[in-house]
Amino acid sequence: MKRALLLVCLLLAGFAVPATAAPALGQQVLFKASQDPGYACFRIPAIVKTARGTLLAFAEGRVDNCGDTGDIDLVLKRSEDGGRTWSPLQVVNSGDGDTHGNPVPVVDRQTGRVVLVSTYNAGRADDKGCAIPCPRFPHQQHSDDDGRTWSAPRDIGAQVKRPEWTAWYASGPVHGIQLEKGPHAGRLVFGVNAETARGTDSVENHATLVYSDDHGDNWKIGALNDFPHPVGGTYTQKPQEISVAELADGSVYAAGREQGGTDVGNRTFAISRDGGESFSTPFTTIPDLVTPIVQGSVLRLQRPGKPERLLFSSPSDTDRRRWMMIRSSYDGGRSWETVEQGTRLTSDWSGYSDLVQISDPRSAAVEIGLMYEGGPVDARDEIRFARFDEEYLGWKNPAGPSTPGHSRRHADATVVGGSSTVDGRFGRAMTLDGYLRVPYDSAQPPGAGEFTWSGWFRYGEHKSDQVLTWLGGMGGTAPQVWLRAEPRLGRLVATMTTPGGTRTITTGSAYDDQRWHHVALRRTGASLTLTVDGTEAAAGPAPAGSVSQTVSWQFVVGQRLDNTQRWTGDLDEIRFHRRALPDADLTRLREQNAAVPEGQVLHLPLDRITR
Repeated sequence: MKRALLLVCLLLAGFAVPATAAPALGQQVLFKASQDPGYACFRIPAIVKTARGTLLAFAEGRVDNCGDTGDIDLVLKRSEDGGRTWSPLQVVNSGDGDTHGNPVPVVDRQTGRVVLVSTYNAGRADDKGCAIPCPRFPHQQHSDDDGRTWSAPRDIGAQVKRPEWTAWYASGPVHGIQLEKGPHAGRLVFGVNAETARGTDSVENHATLVYSDDHGDNWKIGALNDFPHPVGGTYTQKPQEISVAELADGSVYAAGREQGGTDVGNRTFAISRDGGESFSTPFTTIPDLVTPIVQGSVLRLQRPGKPERLLFSSPSDTDRRRWMMIRSSYDGGRSWETVEQGTRLTSDWSGYSDLVQISDPRSAAVEIGLMYEGGPVDARDEIRFARFDEEYLGWKNPAGPSTPGHSRRHADATVVGGSSTVDGRFGRAMTLDGYLRVPYDSAQPPGAGEFTWSGWFRYGEHKSDQVLTWLGGMGGTAPQVWLRAEPRLGRLVATMTTPGGTRTITTGSAYDDQRWHHVALRRTGASLTLTVDGTEAAAGPAPAGSVSQTVSWQFVVGQRLDNTQRWTGDLDEIRFHRRALPDADLTRLREQNAAVPEGQVLHLPLDRITR
């Protein structure tokens, strides 16, 4: 509206208005096999803005297929107009049959030099990946003319790789940074992931920062977290693909992809307060930063005089690489916008990404670029470049209305979409025209233990599939629990997935008579049961193992995690207990709405909406 009024005022005053104004969001295909001959696929984007203001967009040009270990070149396109137009593709580092990838560009603003770190391994044509142990070797080259020409690569393994790191090694992939604050101003920093083989059946994971105090001539291994994998055991965490940002206080925020650990969440982070030499805060998972297992990018916006804002780019589905989104943190990465608050840039498939600030730090208008993998069929279809301003992202996007939680954890649920209250089974209830999301709390995930989800429902006007609740992740093998009504088939269906498998139980009725019914889904020992109106309606074996490991934990009422199968009825008195309630307790809930506090981690009376 403000922009429209400004244009009207300019026209009335007789000022000329540009024929085309920069859009709030503009996207274009940057790398694609059909437009860049000689390559079957492009992957692994990385982007920086040089000291002279040129954008350098790097990618892996995969010659034969989309596999990770074939004939792969490092390729580049340059833009001297803020990402509006781009140069033809140039090869920066030719694989010549081998894999030259994992680009990590770092801009030295003191010298103007652009350093490019990459990782090599022997290529193979069968697209079967790099067998472990996988010998991989870090290299570096540089450009002193704004990315037009590049030096010959040199091996820097003696400086940034320990001799025992033979099972795996990877630089980035994402841009590195130059520190601007404190005693280490001018230092170059980027992230590395490595692995050490411990015998024949054990591997130790390493997440580390690498830094240089002489403009990239020499490097040192700095902050390091080791994560042993015990024989016959599992990782609790396995940070990989480290992206770094300097926070407002000069500390280094290291964000990682959580790969294969059992902690809840697919993202992890650590903090260094000595310029990347050590971690003062070790890697910790972020359960409520919802992503699939994928690389992501972090960027602190530079705009003096304005509050701190850290951006994070990643797909925003729990388990699948789709829905590229930008989320913000206003407290140095301690908390992040939810998927409802973030800004989605695409509704199709998406993968790896990298962020860059296009605008000058002194400019009042902040423009941002995102280079990311995306496509209508597969995230590897193409690499895109999106340009948008801070206004497009919004500022502290409101979570919207909520409904109070009455458990000891005081978890108020966010009400997404239009909903209202009606006369309920006990007091007031809620008619959903949307869904409820419960904010993450460490007390919620039941792990491999027993649990009870219970509540009242009333529906029947529509016969489509409708979800009562969804917990955990989503996808074929992701840990999850869900309860759905299928009135067209005359049934309720409950499904639970753990690393031990998937089990489903089904009732003989859908209870879609527009009357109130009480339902309880319980995991008791090795059994999964559904009780409706005090009578067991379905039962079966429960798979062994945790329903809340690895994936980001989500607690949703009224839809699937992919925004489908919305509930079209009324709900009342939703509860979640981290124990299997005995029949006597269920009777008290059903008949008296009595308090049963032991093990209760969620209670949503659904009697009012606060705005």
